[in-house]
Amino acid sequence: MPVVDFIHALAFDDLPPAVRSAAQRCLLDLVGVAAAGRKTDLARIALNHAARQFGPGEGRGARMLFDGRRASEVGAAFAGASLIDSYDAHDGHALTKGHAGVAILPAILAYWDAGGLAIDDRELLTAIVLGYEIATRAGIALHASACDYHTSGAWNAIACAGLGARLLGLSNAATREALGIAEYHGPRSQMMRCIDYPTMVKDGSGWGALAGVSAAFLAADGFTGAPAITLEAPEQAAIWADLGRRWTIEEQYFKPYPVCRWAQPAIEAARGLMLDHGLTGADVADVEVRSFAAAIRLASARPATTEEAQYSLPFPLASAILRGRVGADEIVGAGLADAEVLALSERIRLVVDPEIEARFPAERFAVVTLTTRDGRTVTSPWTVARGGPLNPLDSSEIVEKYRSATAHLGPVRAHLIENTVLALGTGPAHAVDHLRDLVLEAADAPANPARTIVG
Repeated sequence: MPVVDFIHALAFDDLPPAVRSAAQRCLLDLVGVAAAGRKTDLARIALNHAARQFGPGEGRGARMLFDGRRASEVGAAFAGASLIDSYDAHDGHALTKGHAGVAILPAILAYWDAGGLAIDDRELLTAIVLGYEIATRAGIALHASACDYHTSGAWNAIACAGLGARLLGLSNAATREALGIAEYHGPRSQMMRCIDYPTMVKDGSGWGALAGVSAAFLAADGFTGAPAITLEAPEQAAIWADLGRRWTIEEQYFKPYPVCRWAQPAIEAARGLMLDHGLTGADVADVEVRSFAAAIRLASARPATTEEAQYSLPFPLASAILRGRVGADEIVGAGLADAEVLALSERIRLVVDPEIEARFPAERFAVVTLTTRDGRTVTSPWTVARGGPLNPLDSSEIVEKYRSATAHLGPVRAHLIENTVLALGTGPAHAVDHLRDLVLEAADAPANPARTIVG
């Protein structure tokens, strides 16, 4: 089976330089998002739940991301993916309509920390790339074969199982079983239910990581699974035929703002209009957004929770117009009660545009019309979100996003992580256990400045 061979045979030297750089960017961005997620109620609840309900069991277990407490490998993966998912600023892929890295990084860390595995910087980058290649294709395959739109956990579980098969040294036969178990047990939860009723269930990635890591350990013990049809069905063969030639990790988008990607074209359109016409928030009296139907369903105008704010279009758009920013302060705590933002949010009109809808999901546009208090009306062109392959965030923007998200870690620890990640794979292979420790210790743990900074 080609996917199984790819899982065990992929090597660092197979990765083009651009792919290695993409893995570094994904890793740095995910670590930053995880650090920011510590501010959310969802993360607090999920981490405490894992500590209470998913204890280390017979082994020493694995530390939970930016928490330091130990849980089972399954519990640590669940907690880490839930943590990243809690702060909706992680990378994604247009055709999966979801997110791969959110589950991949916590799964790698869980296997690594619990098993005492000797992972050097090259193997870390290779594992990250492997996870994205499996998850992204599995997501595309699931959308092509299932009648409903499932959360990311339904398919990123398969990547977590594949990573376990590689890192735990499973046989090819056991690897196939692990993939089948993960696909069968991956949470096929309906994404649009959370769009319409935003709560902490979110994108299902915590349960995807749990199912995928469980699948690898079950297969290692001889448990068998149904064949993974997203990988093995003849009609899916074309999706997997270019493994090792086309690198889907280069197709991921990075989010400038911690809200649903579908809301971000409208934010960019409004910001562009205001810049081009010299407008301030005080100038804006009326707002209309035309976009695709899924974006228009992000209709919560008065969010009471972080989740409602993240799955809203009018609220973050109003914040961008009035405050010039959409960040943690706007979607957590007091930012949710900003009276001026809420008042404008309620006045924003959302309209489905049939032409824009016809081009979703491959293309995601919004058109924003602003009416000023002195009676002028200005309309944006068709606008997409920033951060995709065609209009990427440059490296300095990704670094700045990371630095903003990790400021509460303190400069020593945040800089140690940043410098280590950006040096991965750039010289001779070297151990990176210090990087693992930096991201697994509690968020408020003091950093040791004597740790090695590579590069």
